[in-house]
Amino acid sequence: MMSSERLLAFAAMSFLLIVIPGPSVLFVIGRALAQGHRAALTTVVGNTLGAYALVVAVALGVGSVVERSMLVFTTLKLAGAAYLVHLGVRAWRQRGSLHAAVTEREPTRSGSGLRTLWEGFAVGVANPKTMVFFAAVLPQFVDRAQGHVMTQMLLLGLIFNIIAVACDSVWGLAAATGRDWFARSPRRLSLIGGIGGLTMIGLGVTVAVTGRKD
Repeated sequence: MMSSERLLAFAAMSFLLIVIPGPSVLFVIGRALAQGHRAALTTVVGNTLGAYALVVAVALGVGSVVERSMLVFTTLKLAGAAYLVHLGVRAWRQRGSLHAAVTEREPTRSGSGLRTLWEGFAVGVANPKTMVFFAAVLPQFVDRAQGHVMTQMLLLGLIFNIIAVACDSVWGLAAATGRDWFARSPRRLSLIGGIGGLTMIGLGVTVAVTGRKD
């Protein structure tokens, strides 16, 4: 059984990553603004299923390779850290684009729930931020001495996705409820993007300097 300290540490790092507006959050916000609460929540579910598909892929393939090779682990960790820093710098430099994405409304459509779910899944499984996190960060929190590495990865992925559902749902419901508030607040949205960028840079540095020592 994984220690509570390890689980809490992973949950804290997951939360830091999840609260930063990324591709999935922007997609949820766009759906909320265009189609309302139901479409936003359906999109959140689709995103979550897509993200968990990445967890399963890591647990079945990439995770085992990372487990056996320190070189692969280090390479993935540093590449992931560099990419997180890159995303953070880009988010900081382009923080004003968050307002543009929120105010760019599509014509409201009554598309089926399954189509909305599938589109959310596609965004979730193709989210580069999530890919990097699962491939480079998640394996660091596996307790190899306890065994059952695949089960531990699936459990950690479940924790990540529970947090993601909660946070992304808040974004979606807030956007659907306060469309005009978001549209009138470019400075607020710019501040969110800027803080998110700095937080992601810090997360990337943390990933680079921590991890297993064997």
